[in-house]
Amino acid sequence: MSSRFPLILIAVAGLYGAVGVAAAAAASHAFNDPRLGLASTFLLLHAAALAGLASAVRAFAARWTLGAPAALIALGALLFCGDLTLRVVAGASPLPFAAPLGGSLLIVGWLGVAAGAVVLALRTPPTG
Repeated sequence: MSSRFPLILIAVAGLYGAVGVAAAAAASHAFNDPRLGLASTFLLLHAAALAGLASAVRAFAARWTLGAPAALIALGALLFCGDLTLRVVAGASPLPFAAPLGGSLLIVGWLGVAAGAVVLALRTPPTG
């Protein structure tokens, strides 16, 4: 994984944040479908989480222990929210199993974050 990976995560977080706000506006003004509101909530939540994970990846030099799960979270959010948004805006999604796959990746990614934090805690010597 590149040393620029935390910056890539922050860029993805910024995009997810912007799209999440736009989706919230569209859910409020243009579409009457709760799926778009759900996609907005997921994007905004995971945007903040990815920004925090990017900081942790850099602070702990944890490209694999936290970076790999963060990448799964980024991909999972894209698939889950993208599928919901396409279903609302276009009426269908070209990938019928994108939402469940995305949700599964989110779950695995978050479990990976938990496991990665435990690994880092066990490897890091206690201070003061």
